[in-house]
Amino acid sequence: MVFRLPTSAAITRIRRMSTTDDVKYLLSLGAIRDRAKIVWAAAQAGRLTNFDLHEDKLDDVANFVISVIERDYGPDKFDTIPPHGRWQHFEVGGVPRVADLLQSWKDGGCTDATELTRRLVDLFFVSVLLDAGAGDTWRYVEPAAGGTYERSEGIAVASLYMFRELAFTTSKEPSVNGKGLEGLTAEALAKGFQLSEGNQMLGVESRAALLRSLGRFLLAHPEVFGADGRPGNIVDYMIKSAHDAAELDILVLWDVLQTVLIPSWPKDRTTIAGVPIGDAWPLSTLQKTTDPGSSEAAGIQPFHKLTQWLTYSLTVPFQRLLNKTWINAGSLTGLPEYRNGGLFVDLGALTLKPHVLEKGVKASGGQLPLFDAGDDVIVEWRAMTLSLLDVVYEKVVQKMEAGGKGRLSMAQVLEAGTWKAGREMAAKNRPESKCSPILIRSDGTLF
Repeated sequence: MVFRLPTSAAITRIRRMSTTDDVKYLLSLGAIRDRAKIVWAAAQAGRLTNFDLHEDKLDDVANFVISVIERDYGPDKFDTIPPHGRWQHFEVGGVPRVADLLQSWKDGGCTDATELTRRLVDLFFVSVLLDAGAGDTWRYVEPAAGGTYERSEGIAVASLYMFRELAFTTSKEPSVNGKGLEGLTAEALAKGFQLSEGNQMLGVESRAALLRSLGRFLLAHPEVFGADGRPGNIVDYMIKSAHDAAELDILVLWDVLQTVLIPSWPKDRTTIAGVPIGDAWPLSTLQKTTDPGSSEAAGIQPFHKLTQWLTYSLTVPFQRLLNKTWINAGSLTGLPEYRNGGLFVDLGALTLKPHVLEKGVKASGGQLPLFDAGDDVIVEWRAMTLSLLDVVYEKVVQKMEAGGKGRLSMAQVLEAGTWKAGREMAAKNRPESKCSPILIRSDGTLF
């Protein structure tokens, strides 16, 4: 992946689309990186609204990311780095929960690889969509082993136990289906996540509402998900739609996921001519690059972070259980969330402009700035995170290739490098909360 700025012709084309084209474009994978590159060009020119870019710090970021990768996978295990995905979160604490789950199904008589893949896709689907930030205080105590887990890994383990208890299905078999999701209550989710007065999680009702909505839209697409609206039936759809028996297309998977997820997101998200466009937001930096007569979509930066996180995660069971490979995987971007974004703030590559920092600190009543998820500053931070991940990715792979350590994919660098590095910097700089350097009010359906 070579990071190139958009041409003037490309920018003009973005500005002149019709409303129908606008929506289709903003829902596409290509739009995410296209728009972020325009923001990057503004950053290099010193025209960001909320941040200042310090490009001289990017080698430091790349070197730190490499040090984390080499510490955990050096000197000769780089080829064992898994792609970024939900699978690893289920194995927190060194417990092979997915392998154990698969073995239990095989012992119960389910040995068909396609059905095993369907079951994992069912599990990963709901688990990823529940994984939108747990807050700094929530913890989950695993019933079987007694380990205590937090954040993404805690949500993964909690969702696995709920899945095993058939919390997301009306079937008596391990699965997820539309009717089961439609009937999910916030109370059931709170019980499954062990919530109490002293153990709270952000946005439980919003998460439950998201899964209920998802259930309705899964049932509305029987051509993909079957009459029962089972997420795992996307396995059959992908295999049937493939032109090559060994290869599946990320772009086909993306379009299917966007079709079912976009209507499922909360109704207060951005719309274009009344059409919802999901995790895509107005951004002043983009708006300043547009002509006065351009469409309203010209100033929108799309992210679709949870859909991308889900796409990364769903590819893995296809690879490991069905030996499928994926084409167009390079269309996926880095994930614009607080761990990746926090890395660049903590290492000084991005700094808030003084007046923005002052406003955020005042809002939090403390030392760290606080903003709403849809605030211009957060949208700009996420857009810059996309571009910074591309730039640092290139630096990382060039430095590692020069050292004879092979070429890693973006998914591998996200997994073993940037996301982990961001978490470690947060723990180092804020050991009590381990939180991001910029705080975000979240409803539990975005990050």
